[in-house]
Amino acid sequence: MSPAPESAPLLEVCVLHARDAAAATAGEADRLLLLAEPERGGLSPAPSVLSAVLRETDLPVRVMLRADDSLTVDGARFSSLLGTARTCLELGATGFSFGFLDHDLEIDRPSCSALAGELVGTGWTFHRGFDQTLDARRAWRDVLDLPGLDAVASAGSTRGLAAGGDELVERASSDPRIARLLLVSGGLTGEQVPWLVRAGVRQFGLGEEVRPGGSWTKAYVDTAAVRAWRLLLDDAHQLALGVPVD
Repeated sequence: MSPAPESAPLLEVCVLHARDAAAATAGEADRLLLLAEPERGGLSPAPSVLSAVLRETDLPVRVMLRADDSLTVDGARFSSLLGTARTCLELGATGFSFGFLDHDLEIDRPSCSALAGELVGTGWTFHRGFDQTLDARRAWRDVLDLPGLDAVASAGSTRGLAAGGDELVERASSDPRIARLLLVSGGLTGEQVPWLVRAGVRQFGLGEEVRPGGSWTKAYVDTAAVRAWRLLLDDAHQLALGVPVD
């Protein structure tokens, strides 16, 4: 099994607007992911929304780069996403979440590398579209050396962590490179956290889990819920290191 990470787990919270950002910040998240239309898997937000979010937080803010429902990219869509990224960087974004698949549902390495190459020095997450690849083993192989990539958002299955959590624990335990990159997201439960932390996972993403009723549209991010997850992750980390938790 992979050794537990020395650094505390990173907690990323998905936000839709400034009110969410303020709540996640107060709850002691480490990073925010700003997106629009979560019911479509997340699309790029409007620049005005990013500006409002940045006024409410001093946390690093990553921005979803996705123009529509497709996970493939052509020249026009690529140019549009690059323009969006440059605007977001000018406003103060610190990173991005994007990712492309080809028509065979494999990682589109050339397109991912090309966009990352235009954003040199900016960290990025391969978003949950990663779970739509046909062969997860090959997909992990194909993303490990993408330039600038420092996170891969995955639930291990398109059906969420309830179906894919055990597989993620196994993959992270068997390969420290995967454990380092894996950002677990997609229906996380408290029971899964200790196993993932012991496997070496150090990045966790929350969305519906920190919204009352689990609703994107009817509830805002709840500060108390974020803080509860913060404590849960920190306690699991301390236990993995063999440090007693009060």
